[in-house]
Amino acid sequence: MLIPQPATVTSTSTSTGRIHSVETCGTVDGPGIRFVVFTQGCPLRCLYCHNPDCRTVEGGREVTVDELVTEILRYRTYLELSGGGVTVTGGEPLLQPEFVAELLRRCQTEGLHTALDTSGFSDLTAAQQVLPHTNLVLLDIKSFDPDLYRRVTHVSQEPTLRLARYLNDIHKLTWVRFVLVPGLTDPPENVEGLAIFVATLTNVEWVEVLPFHQMGAYKWEALGYDYQLKDTLPPSQENIERVKAQFQRHGLNIR
Repeated sequence: MLIPQPATVTSTSTSTGRIHSVETCGTVDGPGIRFVVFTQGCPLRCLYCHNPDCRTVEGGREVTVDELVTEILRYRTYLELSGGGVTVTGGEPLLQPEFVAELLRRCQTEGLHTALDTSGFSDLTAAQQVLPHTNLVLLDIKSFDPDLYRRVTHVSQEPTLRLARYLNDIHKLTWVRFVLVPGLTDPPENVEGLAIFVATLTNVEWVEVLPFHQMGAYKWEALGYDYQLKDTLPPSQENIERVKAQFQRHGLNIR
Protein backbone atom coordinates (compact mmCIF):
# COMPACT_ATOMS: atom_id res chain seq x y z
CA MET A 1 0.00 0.00 0.00
CA LEU A 2 1.25 3.50 -0.83
CA ILE A 3 1.52 5.61 2.30
CA PRO A 4 0.13 9.11 1.66
CA GLN A 5 2.12 12.16 2.66
CA PRO A 6 0.74 15.01 4.80
CA ALA A 7 -1.97 17.03 3.13
CA THR A 8 -1.02 20.04 1.05
CA VAL A 9 -3.00 22.80 -0.59
CA THR A 10 -5.18 21.37 -3.35
CA SER A 11 -7.86 24.04 -3.77
CA THR A 12 -7.75 26.11 -6.95
CA SER A 13 -10.13 28.73 -5.57
CA THR A 14 -10.96 30.01 -2.12
CA SER A 15 -14.65 30.10 -2.97
CA THR A 16 -15.24 26.52 -4.11
CA GLY A 17 -14.58 23.14 -2.57
CA ARG A 18 -15.73 19.54 -2.54
CA ILE A 19 -17.94 18.26 0.23
CA HIS A 20 -19.52 14.90 0.98
CA SER A 21 -22.60 16.13 2.84
CA VAL A 22 -23.88 18.38 5.61
CA GLU A 23 -25.64 17.76 8.91
CA THR A 24 -27.93 20.60 9.93
CA CYS A 25 -28.41 19.87 13.63
CA GLY A 26 -25.34 18.00 14.84
CA THR A 27 -24.80 17.62 18.57
CA VAL A 28 -21.50 15.70 18.86
CA ASP A 29 -18.97 17.86 16.98
CA GLY A 30 -18.42 20.75 19.35
CA PRO A 31 -20.57 22.74 21.78
CA GLY A 32 -24.28 23.26 21.24
CA ILE A 33 -26.16 22.51 18.05
CA ARG A 34 -23.80 22.52 15.05
CA PHE A 35 -24.14 22.86 11.32
CA VAL A 36 -21.60 20.24 10.27
CA VAL A 37 -19.89 20.27 6.86
CA PHE A 38 -18.26 16.97 5.82
CA THR A 39 -15.47 17.69 3.34
CA GLN A 40 -14.46 15.19 0.68
CA GLY A 41 -11.07 13.47 0.65
CA CYS A 42 -8.93 11.95 3.38
CA PRO A 43 -5.30 10.75 3.40
CA LEU A 44 -5.88 8.37 6.34
CA ARG A 45 -7.23 4.84 6.04
CA CYS A 46 -8.49 4.29 9.58
CA LEU A 47 -9.61 0.75 10.32
CA TYR A 48 -12.70 2.03 12.13
CA CYS A 49 -13.62 4.90 9.78
CA HIS A 50 -17.38 5.46 9.68
CA ASN A 51 -17.17 7.68 6.59
CA PRO A 52 -15.09 5.59 4.13
CA ASP A 53 -17.07 7.18 1.30
CA CYS A 54 -15.20 10.42 2.05
CA ARG A 55 -11.82 8.94 1.06
CA THR A 56 -11.38 10.07 -2.51
CA VAL A 57 -10.94 13.74 -3.35
CA GLU A 58 -12.80 13.19 -6.62
CA GLY A 59 -16.04 12.19 -4.88
CA GLY A 60 -18.75 14.28 -3.33
CA ARG A 61 -20.00 17.48 -4.92
CA GLU A 62 -18.56 20.88 -5.64
CA VAL A 63 -20.05 23.79 -3.72
CA THR A 64 -19.29 27.46 -3.25
CA VAL A 65 -18.77 29.22 0.05
CA ASP A 66 -21.73 31.45 -0.79
CA GLU A 67 -24.01 28.42 -1.20
CA LEU A 68 -22.95 26.93 2.12
CA VAL A 69 -23.21 30.19 4.05
CA THR A 70 -26.70 30.79 2.66
CA GLU A 71 -27.76 27.35 3.89
CA ILE A 72 -26.03 27.75 7.26
CA LEU A 73 -27.74 31.05 7.98
CA ARG A 74 -31.16 29.39 7.70
CA TYR A 75 -30.28 27.69 10.99
CA ARG A 76 -28.72 30.72 12.69
CA THR A 77 -31.35 30.90 15.45
CA TYR A 78 -30.88 27.25 16.49
CA LEU A 79 -27.11 27.57 16.40
CA GLU A 80 -26.95 30.77 18.43
CA LEU A 81 -29.58 29.91 21.04
CA SER A 82 -27.87 26.58 21.79
CA GLY A 83 -24.39 28.07 22.04
CA GLY A 84 -23.46 26.14 18.92
CA GLY A 85 -22.07 27.06 15.54
CA VAL A 86 -20.41 25.55 12.48
CA THR A 87 -18.03 22.58 12.41
CA VAL A 88 -16.02 21.52 9.37
CA THR A 89 -15.02 17.86 9.47
CA GLY A 90 -14.47 15.16 6.89
CA GLY A 91 -12.77 13.41 5.39
CA GLU A 92 -9.92 15.75 6.23
CA PRO A 93 -10.69 19.47 5.98
CA LEU A 94 -7.03 20.44 5.75
CA LEU A 95 -6.87 18.86 2.29
CA GLN A 96 -8.78 22.00 1.18
CA PRO A 97 -7.33 24.72 3.44
CA GLU A 98 -8.15 27.74 1.29
CA PHE A 99 -11.79 26.73 0.90
CA VAL A 100 -12.19 25.82 4.58
CA ALA A 101 -10.47 29.01 5.72
CA GLU A 102 -12.81 31.14 3.61
CA LEU A 103 -15.89 29.26 4.82
CA LEU A 104 -14.93 29.65 8.47
CA ARG A 105 -13.97 33.30 7.96
CA ARG A 106 -17.38 34.02 6.50
CA CYS A 107 -19.08 32.21 9.38
CA GLN A 108 -17.13 34.25 11.93
CA THR A 109 -18.08 37.42 10.07
CA GLU A 110 -21.69 36.38 10.68
CA GLY A 111 -20.94 36.02 14.39
CA LEU A 112 -21.03 32.21 14.38
CA HIS A 113 -18.75 30.01 16.48
CA THR A 114 -16.45 27.87 14.32
CA ALA A 115 -14.77 24.51 14.90
CA LEU A 116 -12.31 22.47 12.86
CA ASP A 117 -12.33 18.68 13.29
CA THR A 118 -9.02 17.33 11.98
CA SER A 119 -6.71 14.33 12.17
CA GLY A 120 -3.79 16.77 12.01
CA PHE A 121 -2.21 14.87 9.11
CA SER A 122 -1.30 18.03 7.25
CA ASP A 123 1.49 20.37 6.36
CA LEU A 124 1.59 22.99 9.09
CA THR A 125 1.24 25.71 6.47
CA ALA A 126 -2.18 24.32 5.53
CA ALA A 127 -3.37 24.46 9.13
CA GLN A 128 -1.98 27.97 9.53
CA GLN A 129 -4.36 29.19 6.81
CA VAL A 130 -7.39 27.83 8.65
CA LEU A 131 -6.61 28.36 12.33
CA PRO A 132 -7.04 32.18 12.41
CA HIS A 133 -10.71 31.61 11.54
CA THR A 134 -11.23 28.75 14.00
CA ASN A 135 -12.55 29.20 17.54
CA LEU A 136 -12.07 25.56 18.50
CA VAL A 137 -10.03 22.64 17.19
CA LEU A 138 -11.24 19.07 17.63
CA LEU A 139 -7.98 17.14 17.24
CA ASP A 140 -8.34 13.41 16.62
CA ILE A 141 -5.37 11.50 18.03
CA LYS A 142 -5.96 7.92 16.99
CA SER A 143 -3.27 6.33 19.14
CA PHE A 144 -0.02 7.22 20.89
CA ASP A 145 2.16 4.20 20.24
CA PRO A 146 3.64 5.03 16.80
CA ASP A 147 3.43 1.48 15.46
CA LEU A 148 -0.17 1.12 16.60
CA TYR A 149 -0.98 4.53 15.12
CA ARG A 150 0.32 3.42 11.73
CA ARG A 151 -1.61 0.15 12.02
CA VAL A 152 -4.84 2.05 12.75
CA THR A 153 -4.42 4.81 10.16
CA HIS A 154 -1.73 3.64 7.68
CA VAL A 155 0.10 6.96 8.15
CA SER A 156 2.64 8.46 10.54
CA GLN A 157 1.53 10.11 13.77
CA GLU A 158 4.23 12.81 13.68
CA PRO A 159 2.24 15.46 11.73
CA THR A 160 -0.59 15.14 14.27
CA LEU A 161 1.72 15.51 17.26
CA ARG A 162 3.44 18.45 15.56
CA LEU A 163 0.08 20.17 15.08
CA ALA A 164 -0.86 19.44 18.69
CA ARG A 165 2.30 21.17 19.90
CA TYR A 166 1.70 24.11 17.56
CA LEU A 167 -1.87 24.54 18.82
CA ASN A 168 -0.45 24.69 22.33
CA ASP A 169 2.18 27.25 21.27
CA ILE A 170 -0.47 29.59 19.84
CA HIS A 171 -2.91 28.95 22.70
CA LYS A 172 -5.66 27.68 20.39
CA LEU A 173 -8.54 26.13 22.34
CA THR A 174 -8.55 22.39 21.63
CA TRP A 175 -10.51 19.26 22.45
CA VAL A 176 -8.62 16.01 21.96
CA ARG A 177 -10.67 13.10 20.63
CA PHE A 178 -9.69 9.46 21.13
CA VAL A 179 -11.66 6.54 19.69
CA LEU A 180 -11.66 3.58 22.07
CA VAL A 181 -11.59 0.32 20.10
CA PRO A 182 -11.48 -2.91 22.12
CA GLY A 183 -8.49 -5.03 21.24
CA LEU A 184 -6.95 -2.24 19.17
CA THR A 185 -6.52 1.20 20.78
CA ASP A 186 -7.33 0.25 24.38
CA PRO A 187 -4.00 -1.17 25.73
CA PRO A 188 -3.33 0.64 29.04
CA GLU A 189 0.17 1.63 27.95
CA ASN A 190 -1.19 3.24 24.76
CA VAL A 191 -3.76 5.24 26.70
CA GLU A 192 -1.19 6.18 29.34
CA GLY A 193 1.23 7.49 26.71
CA LEU A 194 -1.48 9.65 25.19
CA ALA A 195 -2.61 10.93 28.58
CA ILE A 196 0.95 11.91 29.52
CA PHE A 197 1.39 13.74 26.20
CA VAL A 198 -1.92 15.60 26.34
CA ALA A 199 -1.25 16.64 29.94
CA THR A 200 1.72 18.68 28.67
CA LEU A 201 -0.62 20.82 26.55
CA THR A 202 -2.13 23.78 28.41
CA ASN A 203 -4.64 24.61 25.66
CA VAL A 204 -6.66 21.37 25.88
CA GLU A 205 -10.04 22.00 27.50
CA TRP A 206 -11.48 18.50 27.17
CA VAL A 207 -10.56 14.97 26.21
CA GLU A 208 -13.39 13.11 24.48
CA VAL A 209 -13.30 9.32 24.77
CA LEU A 210 -15.42 8.11 21.85
CA PRO A 211 -16.59 4.48 22.06
CA PHE A 212 -16.12 2.47 18.87
CA HIS A 213 -19.33 1.58 17.02
CA GLN A 214 -20.36 -0.33 13.92
CA MET A 215 -22.56 2.38 12.39
CA GLY A 216 -20.40 2.74 9.28
CA ALA A 217 -19.87 -0.96 8.62
CA TYR A 218 -22.52 -1.10 5.89
CA LYS A 219 -20.64 1.56 3.91
CA TRP A 220 -17.50 -0.58 3.83
CA GLU A 221 -19.50 -3.49 2.46
CA ALA A 222 -21.26 -1.32 -0.11
CA LEU A 223 -17.95 0.08 -1.32
CA GLY A 224 -16.29 -3.35 -1.47
CA TYR A 225 -13.68 -2.45 1.16
CA ASP A 226 -12.19 -5.00 3.57
CA TYR A 227 -13.63 -4.11 6.98
CA GLN A 228 -11.31 -5.77 9.46
CA LEU A 229 -13.33 -4.81 12.55
CA LYS A 230 -16.62 -6.45 11.61
CA ASP A 231 -16.39 -8.80 14.60
CA THR A 232 -15.30 -6.11 17.08
CA LEU A 233 -17.86 -5.18 19.72
CA PRO A 234 -18.26 -1.71 21.25
CA PRO A 235 -16.24 -1.24 24.45
CA SER A 236 -17.83 -2.22 27.73
CA GLN A 237 -18.77 0.48 30.20
CA GLU A 238 -16.05 -0.86 32.48
CA ASN A 239 -13.45 -0.38 29.74
CA ILE A 240 -14.70 3.14 29.00
CA GLU A 241 -14.52 4.12 32.68
CA ARG A 242 -11.02 2.65 32.99
CA VAL A 243 -9.77 4.73 30.07
CA LYS A 244 -11.48 7.89 31.33
CA ALA A 245 -9.87 7.36 34.73
CA GLN A 246 -6.43 7.12 33.12
CA PHE A 247 -6.86 10.53 31.53
CA GLN A 248 -8.32 12.02 34.71
CA ARG A 249 -5.36 10.84 36.78
CA HIS A 250 -3.25 13.22 34.72
CA GLY A 251 -5.50 16.17 35.53
CA LEU A 252 -7.40 16.10 32.23
CA ASN A 253 -11.09 16.92 31.95
CA ILE A 254 -13.28 14.27 30.31
CA ARG A 255 -16.25 15.30 28.19
